Amino acid sequence: MNQGITTKTGAQRRAELKARFRKGHLVSAPGVFEMISAKIADRMGFEALYMTGYGTVASYLGLPDAGLASYADMVNRVAQYASITDTPLICDGDTGYGGLLNVMHTVRGYEAAGACAIQLEDQEFPKKCGHMLGRRVVPADDMVAKIKVAVEARTDKNFMIIARTDARTVLGLDEALRRMERYARAGADLLFIESPESVAEMEIIGRSFDLPLVANMVEGGRTPVLTAEELKRIGYGLAIFPSAAFLAAGAALQSVYSTIKDTGSSAHVQVPLHNFQAFSQLMGFDWVAKFDAAHAPVDQSKAEGKA
Repeated sequence: MNQGITTKTGAQRRAELKARFRKGHLVSAPGVFEMISAKIADRMGFEALYMTGYGTVASYLGLPDAGLASYADMVNRVAQYASITDTPLICDGDTGYGGLLNVMHTVRGYEAAGACAIQLEDQEFPKKCGHMLGRRVVPADDMVAKIKVAVEARTDKNFMIIARTDARTVLGLDEALRRMERYARAGADLLFIESPESVAEMEIIGRSFDLPLVANMVEGGRTPVLTAEELKRIGYGLAIFPSAAFLAAGAALQSVYSTIKDTGSSAHVQVPLHNFQAFSQLMGFDWVAKFDAAHAPVDQSKAEGKA
């Protein structure tokens, strides 16, 4: 009976994901931000899913992605996503939620919760969304120490550490490149220079490293949103799309609610609606019905008549 619970172990999913990062191949990971988006994306055959910090904090707490969510908030979400999906899950771990001891605890917690990779960044606390201004970064030495601790803390060698720098916006591309070199030497598995501001900058990044590179495709953000072929040509190995789904959902909700407010009914809603029966099946009502049928209470009157 399928209860919408994962059938693969964390170790299996981590091994699958690590094997997918090979030269010339691009893994495109859509952002999931709550359980409905995770269930839908999990059934579509993606090679990976990306737990967006922005979307998860917004949907879970109704707050901006500005360092307000705690480790406990986020590891709880990691565990819930991983429990209902089979697709390998890449998770935003912000700055590691504190000092080096916190980083160790975060990596172990995310791995135990079912994540296949954790993204750690070199922003000062409290951090901000990577496509906002006003970000500040810690000294590179501090981030190098975090990466080394993260590498030591993992128990599965296939659990990947993604090192992100936000230095491009505040210190320039050259400093971001220098930091990435150091983070690679510290043991990072994937390298993520946040918010390059042109295709030319992205091409410089692509020529500079042998490790898999991360492209953050934020619609309306600071980086050009490129096609898969363009990203592969430049040399990216992972493209994450953290915002597309929640921006689409937000626009659809705004339209539906406006129609109901204006007309008093949903009869004239213009956006496409998921079929109700199919959606109920996605949520697991089919196995609920099978469970109820298998464990239905005995009809006492019929039982007594047979006696």
